[in-house]
Amino acid sequence: MIVITGGAGFIGSNLVAALEARGDQSLIVTDWLGTGDKWRNLGKRAVLAIVPPEELFDYLDDHRGEIETIFHMGAISSTTEPDADLIVRTNLTLSQRLWSWCAEGRVRLIYASSAATYGDGKAGFDDDWSSAALAKLLPLNAYGWSKHLFDRWAVRQIERGYPSPPQWAGLKFFNVYGPNEYHKGGQKSVVVQIAEHVLNGGRATLFRSHHPDYADGGQLRDFVTVQDVVSIMLWLYDTPKLSGLFNAGTGKARSFLDLANAVFAAIGRTPDIHYVDTPDNIRANYQYFTEARMERLKAAGCPVAPTSLEDGVRTYVQDFLMQTDRYR
Repeated sequence: MIVITGGAGFIGSNLVAALEARGDQSLIVTDWLGTGDKWRNLGKRAVLAIVPPEELFDYLDDHRGEIETIFHMGAISSTTEPDADLIVRTNLTLSQRLWSWCAEGRVRLIYASSAATYGDGKAGFDDDWSSAALAKLLPLNAYGWSKHLFDRWAVRQIERGYPSPPQWAGLKFFNVYGPNEYHKGGQKSVVVQIAEHVLNGGRATLFRSHHPDYADGGQLRDFVTVQDVVSIMLWLYDTPKLSGLFNAGTGKARSFLDLANAVFAAIGRTPDIHYVDTPDNIRANYQYFTEARMERLKAAGCPVAPTSLEDGVRTYVQDFLMQTDRYR
C-alpha cells in the first residue's frame, strides 16, 4: 500500500494519477473533499480508500505491515492563512507524528516542504540540509515557518541518531502550476488565473513592482510544472537509499511578464496586460526573486529535465484549460 496525504489536492492528485499510471493499484488517499468540486481531482482514479485526516492514524495502525511508503502532501498551504495554531497542528505536529509512525514501522516517508522556507532569499536557495545551513533561513510567513520547523526537526532527528524512516525526503517545491489546482481559490497559480481571464475575453493583471531593482512584471520566480515535481518524487521513490532535503524547481527564474506572454501565446492572442498595486497585506513580505539550485538533486543522479516555461504553459493551457474536461 501507498498512502498519499492531501491526495485530492493539487500536487497530491497528480501524484496519485502518476502512481496509478505506473501500475500501483493499492493507493490510499487521505484528504477532505468538502462540498465543492475538489472530488473531481480524483474523478478518474481507482483509489483503494479515501480516509478523512482525523482517521488517518487509526487507518495506519489497522494496516500496519501493509503500508510501504507515505507521500505526505497534506498541509495548510495558504501563505496568507492567519491561524498560526492551525498551521502548526497541521504542518508541524501531524508531520512529526507521521515521521515517528514511519520510523517505528520502517515505512518510507516522502513529504512536501516548500521554497517558502527560504524567506526573502538573502540566504540563497541552496538545499543544504545541515542544521547550520537551515538555521540561516528566515521564512516570511507562518506557512513557510511551519515547513521550516519540520525540516529542522527532521534533520535534528537524523543528526542525533534518533529513530527515522528507512528513507525520508523533503521536497522544497517552488512555484508549481498545472491541472487540478482549480479548487485553490486565490492560491491558484498565476498561469490559471491569467488564462481564465483571457479565455473569458479579459486581460492579464500583474502586480506592480514596489522594489527599485525590478520593473513592473519583472518580479522573478522559479515556475515549475506539476508533472516535473511528480517525476522528481517518483524518482526518489525508485531510489530508496537516497534521503535528504531537495529543491524541486527548474533552476531558472523567469519573470511574471514572461509567464503572461506565454499564456497569451498559448491561447493565440496579442498580450494585453495591466498592473495593479501589490496588496498591502502581502507587500512587506513579497518575494521578488526565487530560483532553485538543482545541483544537489542532479549530483544524486536525478534524470528529470526541467520543462521550459513556454512548453509547460502551452501544454497546460491547450491540453487542459482550453478543454471541456480540465482535470488530469
